[in-house]
Amino acid sequence: MCIALGEKFAFLFYAWMVVVRIKSAFVSNLTHVFGDNENAVVALDEVTWDFRDGTFTAVMGPSGSGKTTLLQAVAGLNKPTSGEVSIADTRIDQLPENALAVIRRESVGFVFQEFNLLPALTAHENITLPLRLAGKPLDQGWFDQICARAGITDRLDHLPRQLSGGQQQRVALCRALVNKPRLLCADEPTGALR
Repeated sequence: MCIALGEKFAFLFYAWMVVVRIKSAFVSNLTHVFGDNENAVVALDEVTWDFRDGTFTAVMGPSGSGKTTLLQAVAGLNKPTSGEVSIADTRIDQLPENALAVIRRESVGFVFQEFNLLPALTAHENITLPLRLAGKPLDQGWFDQICARAGITDRLDHLPRQLSGGQQQRVALCRALVNKPRLLCADEPTGALR
């Protein structure tokens, strides 16, 4: 399912789906196999898809059907067994880890199923962490805009344990957006956000 939205980001999520907003990405003959020989499980079997500029793509399927595996491969978080993955005309499936880390840091925002917020950091610190790691300045206007849209402006000084599950989801989403990524990947629990 593709919904053309142009350059403006809209908070649009679906329950039990993987949602991807992409500026430019492509997978070709993507295969991912877990295990060996008789224990082998094929999670992805020659998947080919062109994620077009300014679109949302929702990947639907039952638990265990390969949604997260696809999402992590597209985002460069795991290497496929075979096939090609490109982000913004850069083939990432063959990059060494150092170069791949730069692509992920500068071009990819990822919202994990478990949020992966650091418990010792406030919501503000969790959101701005990718910028601090990259040595980039905070665009205060963009930060204020995404936090307001997510409805967490009054919770920025709170630690994750002081936030509801929905607020933690929103902090994770803002963290994924703070660097204005070319590619935004959001895994299943973001379906609860409206």
